Amino acid sequence: MSRARALMFLGTGSDVGKSILTAAFCRILRRRGYRVAPFKAQNMALNSFITPGGGEMGRAQVVQAEAAGIDPHVDMNPILLKPTSAMGSQVIVLGRAIGNYSAADYYEYKKNLIPVVRESFERLAAKYDVIAMEGAGSAVELNLKKHDLVNMAMAEMADARCILVGDIDRGGIFAALLGSFSLLEPHERERMIGFIVNKLRGDPRLFADGSGIIESRSGLPVFGVVPYFNDIALPEEDSVALSRRAGKKDTFQDAVSIGVVRLPFISNYTDFDSFEQDPRVSLLYFDNPAEIFGFDALILPGSKNTIEDLDALLKSGMADAIRAYHKTGGTVVGLCGGYQMMGTVVRDPHGVESALEKIAGLGLLDMETEMYTDKVTSQVEASVIAGSGAFAGCADVISGYEIHMGRSVSCGGAEPLFRINRRDGRPEDAPDGLARPDGTAWGTYMHGIFDNDGLRNIFLEDLARKCGKLLPSSSGSFSYRLWKDEQYDLLADRVGTHVDVDRILDILLKGN
Repeated sequence: MSRARALMFLGTGSDVGKSILTAAFCRILRRRGYRVAPFKAQNMALNSFITPGGGEMGRAQVVQAEAAGIDPHVDMNPILLKPTSAMGSQVIVLGRAIGNYSAADYYEYKKNLIPVVRESFERLAAKYDVIAMEGAGSAVELNLKKHDLVNMAMAEMADARCILVGDIDRGGIFAALLGSFSLLEPHERERMIGFIVNKLRGDPRLFADGSGIIESRSGLPVFGVVPYFNDIALPEEDSVALSRRAGKKDTFQDAVSIGVVRLPFISNYTDFDSFEQDPRVSLLYFDNPAEIFGFDALILPGSKNTIEDLDALLKSGMADAIRAYHKTGGTVVGLCGGYQMMGTVVRDPHGVESALEKIAGLGLLDMETEMYTDKVTSQVEASVIAGSGAFAGCADVISGYEIHMGRSVSCGGAEPLFRINRRDGRPEDAPDGLARPDGTAWGTYMHGIFDNDGLRNIFLEDLARKCGKLLPSSSGSFSYRLWKDEQYDLLADRVGTHVDVDRILDILLKGN
């Protein structure tokens, strides 16, 4: 192929399964020998990732790139919107933040990004055989259509063949699929090659008559009916997905109980995916101060708006509960924005995040934080500083990534925890993170640190020891990296069983 063919998954609404099906086809095509890359012109998410080149992009396209067996690149998600309030977002273009925009201002500015999106797609199309594309929300939001950059306008730009995906679990599948199809313009319908019915609870064969109705009324095939499943786990990126996370059952009787504070602007909660799958951990996201004393450890996660989230903790009583929890011997961990909250004060003199110029921190670490106008986005490798009580004995190289606007400095009573040895592939020698000498409170700017099996093992074993729990001797053999790759294969097998992949590829690649 001289130029990649484009296959696009469009939806009847948000959370119908576009991201998952795109990831599945990335792995399916890779296993069939095609060079495949994902693409989504514009994504809105608070879970992001830093590429090897130091660029920030949406987590869904990172997952899809992993499924395709390639390194993520910002061309796969040239525009990322990270909500900072109910009315505005930080806009990230080709991996770099260009500022905070209200919805109205961004709609006006968006036309300037059309060449950026086109160039990103063309760079990918020149390198790969197939581009697996994903739309956003509903493909037929008529009031937003003139501003469209990610659905049918992108399909036309990429000359994509399109599949419309509907979620039958919500009900109204005929109205969703046939109604969406009917609202497309005639030239847009010509791009549609068929439908996928997703999330059926029960035997897909029982929907055969339903598929026939959709086909007779649209003149297009239903390529498959994918059953609802919850036994395959992939990283997710938005609050819709987070709302489904009520916790998981303990695998071991003495599983360590970890609570993650559910902040209003919580970000990068994929930091805890390894805990969700590790059989030694019972994980729960919570926002009720009354629940706090039921955990063996407490984690303050990343935040897209540290000051507003910290203010919310202070007003809700959660801040007082966290301080009381720590005073009674509980272990408190902070990651990125959560780490900033653990200090004595957070300042924002330039109004980077909030109209509040200063706010008192939780006082768990003797440090101060100030927000800067430039954003740090880097992949890093680090090591534990010798003698650190939190991770004494950990000799592993720790990989992670940084995404933050603030800088935090110790005021003398907290000790550095990690030493960054490489940043974006270049040698570096800089401290990261701070910890109390007794190890009961610590934090870091590094995301993804618990994906490192060795460090996670030491953390959980130390926590179990402090809480008087006994973990099985074989439990440390869980590898998160290997487990995650197995999920992509399971996903490809599941979707491949219920979707006529051969027919889709015949249409896409051969025009049959």
